[in-house]
Amino acid sequence: MAIKLIAIDMDGTLLTPQHEVSPRVRQAIAAARDKGVAIVLATGRPFVGVQQYLQTLDLQQEGQFCITNNGALVQQAEDGECVAEVALTFSDYLYFEKMARELGVHFQALTKTLLFTPNKDISQYTVHESSVTGIPLRYRAVDEMDANSTFPKVMMIDDPDKLDEAISRIPQEARDRYTIMKSSAYYLEILDKRVNKGAGVKALADRLGLSAEQVMAIGDQENDIAMLEFAGTGVAMGNAIESVKKVAQFVTKTNIEDGVAHAIEKYVL
Repeated sequence: MAIKLIAIDMDGTLLTPQHEVSPRVRQAIAAARDKGVAIVLATGRPFVGVQQYLQTLDLQQEGQFCITNNGALVQQAEDGECVAEVALTFSDYLYFEKMARELGVHFQALTKTLLFTPNKDISQYTVHESSVTGIPLRYRAVDEMDANSTFPKVMMIDDPDKLDEAISRIPQEARDRYTIMKSSAYYLEILDKRVNKGAGVKALADRLGLSAEQVMAIGDQENDIAMLEFAGTGVAMGNAIESVKKVAQFVTKTNIEDGVAHAIEKYVL
């Protein structure tokens, strides 16, 4: 069955290490789009961190969509308006903020437009997240937070070894109640149990009247596994971690070697 939707992770997949889209990848995406294939950026980033790439790929227009915050939000590419949303509550925020303190790692929480940290010693990785994505960063003590806030995701962040040690001590109760997964060596993402990129891609495919067999997904990290498992054609990047390669039907080249373009040229064009 012909592929009608391509869900593409951004960091480590679509983008080079310099956070750019290579000319060959841009050309392949344009050719697929011209064939009527929906190109959907599916990322852990907030919408503000996706916009410039939607513009670069000429996707910021009516009828185009993106999946942000690891599937918590499905948004119109044109203006960011949500067409599907599953968010955490303030009580979820309090639960994980306390847990992060007990585990000795840094913590941050994202609303649709802001990145909050309760840590006075703001993590370098929180600063990095704000810098790379463009989402404004705010220090806000827990008792100063708006109790009516909702959050597409909250995160524990720290040096890789320290974070991995903390992850090993997360109680099973939390793992059972939430979606918890790494998006990089120093980011642990925490979302509503119903949320992952696979669920986001499925929600959009259903909206567009497409079956899983008409979907191709391309990714490199743990947070991409669910969408590779959902898609009829799951593609791991050459630079993907081993657990991603194990669930993929195919492995393409790395993000330095235009891996996304190779996959699109082979399976779509």
